[in-house]
Formats: sequence, structure tokens, C-alpha cells
Amino acid sequence: MLTLLASAKKGARGAASARLVARLAARGGLGEAGCLEGRALRATEASAVAGDGLLVAEARSFARAFSTTATPASAGGDERGERGAALKASLASAAPPPRSFASSASASAVAAAASTERAPPSDVEEGEGEEDECTCYNVGCSTNIKWHCSGVTRERREALLNQRGCVLWMTGLSGSGKSTVAFTLEHLLHQRGKLCYVLDGDNLRHGLNNDLGFKQADREENIRRIGEVAKLMAESGLITVVSIISPYQKDRDKARGMMDGRPFAEVYMKVPLAVCEDRDPKGLYRKVREGKIKGFTGIDAPYEEPSHPEITLDVHHAATGEEKSPQETAEELLNYLEANGFLESERGDLR
Repeated sequence: MLTLLASAKKGARGAASARLVARLAARGGLGEAGCLEGRALRATEASAVAGDGLLVAEARSFARAFSTTATPASAGGDERGERGAALKASLASAAPPPRSFASSASASAVAAAASTERAPPSDVEEGEGEEDECTCYNVGCSTNIKWHCSGVTRERREALLNQRGCVLWMTGLSGSGKSTVAFTLEHLLHQRGKLCYVLDGDNLRHGLNNDLGFKQADREENIRRIGEVAKLMAESGLITVVSIISPYQKDRDKARGMMDGRPFAEVYMKVPLAVCEDRDPKGLYRKVREGKIKGFTGIDAPYEEPSHPEITLDVHHAATGEEKSPQETAEELLNYLEANGFLESERGDLR
């Protein structure tokens, strides 16, 4: 009977944890305050499932700590304080329900886990202040973080897909056609039965990089994040196409350096500024000329042309002078991938 009760409670707590993840994602709590809020919510939901008075008491202590945690107003401290106060009020009005044997055992386990959670990390040296302690959102300071190697090698992933993972880093001015060509290439590869994914700069600013602006430091961080994601995708065996202005050579070189020898090709969309401004698909150049946008790449912010790109895509046919279509330009990239052995799982090098 006790086994059945424990199984039922475990399943219920699993559902509560799933709800907690969704709620925390919606709230966007960060830092130690976010950790405390999560622990309070977890204890509260678990108490509702298990009918455990000790868990309610534990949740109250977390709520008190959460509401009094010092957080700058710019980071949402006022809002978190209000949420903590509201949580305290709701918990204060909750009468602890009768405890059963099963709920008492689970409460002891949760209380022990919570006390362990609050213990200072082993790698924090004596004499260091609380601000130096590692939290669930500040794990970079921990010496306990180790790289876990997978038993599935990159070669095995590539053999499964019958292709080789690589990164094509497309750079060029706004309006040069990077995104259009990248997604056309993705479609061509899909037709060939090859797995490709486009990391588009604009798309990523809707999610992964939506906290970044367009100052140089933000641009550098934008490139760093995209480079790390591209590295992981190439390691998984995907043909990864990055489409982003990336105006500074040093940032593009950093992205190349992140690959640790994985195949990487810099693709320069060599389209003159006049052509890009004439196209102006987003109306940005017009706004720049009207003075509504400042610091625009190619106008009043620099764009450094690649010094030694693996691939240069010109906008016009050399023989006729006519402008190339996105299909024709994407086919040049497709031919490059095929010539260098990336459309099969045999090893080779970008050259």
C-alpha cells in the first residue's frame, strides 16, 4: 500500500515539476531571487499534491527570503518583491492539513534536499562573501562543472545522416540577400535529402538574442552566442548556415576559432551598397537617410569586408553583367558543398 502511495505521489510531483518549469519560463525569474521563487513554488505545489504541512512551512520560509532578497529595480526587484509578498500572504492563510505517514516521510526528504540546496558550494573558498557564491544561474564559477563525453561520435552521427556537419557563415550588408540565399540553399538541400538548418540573425533576435541591442559589445555577444550554437549543430552532423551581417572581421574570426577545427567557411555576399540600398527590402535605408536610425552598418557604422573568405558570391554574372537570382547563387553554395564532400559522410576538408 505504501509503495502505491509513494508511486502516486512521485507521479503527481512530476506533474507539479512540469507545471513549475512552464510557470518559471513565463515569469522569467533570474538570479538568486529566481531560485528562491522556484523553490517556493515547488514546495507549494508539492504540498498541495501531498497534503503536507511541513512543505507549507518550508514554502513560507522561501517566500520570506524571496520577498526580502535585494534586487536592483532595473532587474525587476520591485516586481519580485511584490510577488514574494503575495506568495507570503497566500501561504500565511493556508492551514496545514493533517499529516499522514507517507506525507511525513516525503516532507523529511524535501526538507533535507532544501537544506542541502542552501548549503554553500564546496568550491567557494573561506572568507569569500555571499556575492561570490555560486547559484543555480551562476554556475560558471564552479570547479565541479565537467565536460561529459558522448559515446556517440560525430562520425557516427554523420554516417546516420550520410552527410558531413559544417558551418557556412554568410556575411554582407543589410539587403545583400544573405537570408534569401540561405533559405533557398536549405530548400535545395532538403530536396536532395540532406539536413540543413539556417541560423538567421533576425530570427535569433526574436528569441535567443532578444536581450541584445546593436552597440558593438552587443554585436560581439550576438556573434558569440550564434557561433556556439552553430558549433553544436555542426557537431551533430547538420549543414549549418549562419546568415548575419557580422560587420567586424575580428568577430567573424572569433566565430571561426570557436569551431575547434570543425569545417567552417566564410561566405561573403559581395553586393555593393548602392544595390542594397536600391533593394531596401525592410525600408531601413530609407529610415537611415531620414535620420530615424543611427549607427546603421554601411552608412554611419563600419562594415569590414572579409579579407580571405572561402567563398565570394557576386551579385552579377561575370559574363553578362546581369544580376543573379537567389536560386543561382544558392546553387553555387550547393556545388561547393558537393565538391568538398559534405553531401556524403566521408571525411574531407573545406578548401
